[in-house]
Amino acid sequence: MPTTADHLVAGWREWVGLPGWGVEWVKAKLDTGARSSAIHAFDVHEFERDGQTWVRFSIHPWQRSAEDAATVESPVHDRRRVRSSSGHTTERYVVRMDVTLLGRTVPTEMTLTSRDQMGFRMLIGREALRQGFVVDPARSYLGERPPRAVRRRNRGR
Repeated sequence: MPTTADHLVAGWREWVGLPGWGVEWVKAKLDTGARSSAIHAFDVHEFERDGQTWVRFSIHPWQRSAEDAATVESPVHDRRRVRSSSGHTTERYVVRMDVTLLGRTVPTEMTLTSRDQMGFRMLIGREALRQGFVVDPARSYLGERPPRAVRRRNRGR
């Protein structure tokens, strides 16, 4: 795996894991033009636990597929107004989660949004990438890849 002096070199798209949520593989777009990270979330419900605001939501780890949905509960870290690449502003829940990229696990603030129409279920932004990664836009999948059967499942086969 290529490295610079103290950073891992990643491609513009990589396979990542969400170890705290039991999701081993999600294909993510690494986007240095986006400040925050985002994950496709649906069935989002806010609730209270021990005096703190939590959110329960489901995620689809596979692109163009509703199979193997995972339901997650997490404390709400924040709510933020986020402007999409198309210029629309929405308020989103922000949760903290660990993301494993190129074998390194980093804490990440992740916004919850509908990415059904997007090519990737997850977007990793600058705030997460600044924790020891540089992106080579000419490369893809420089890190570990799931087994072939998992990759085929992600393509809906």
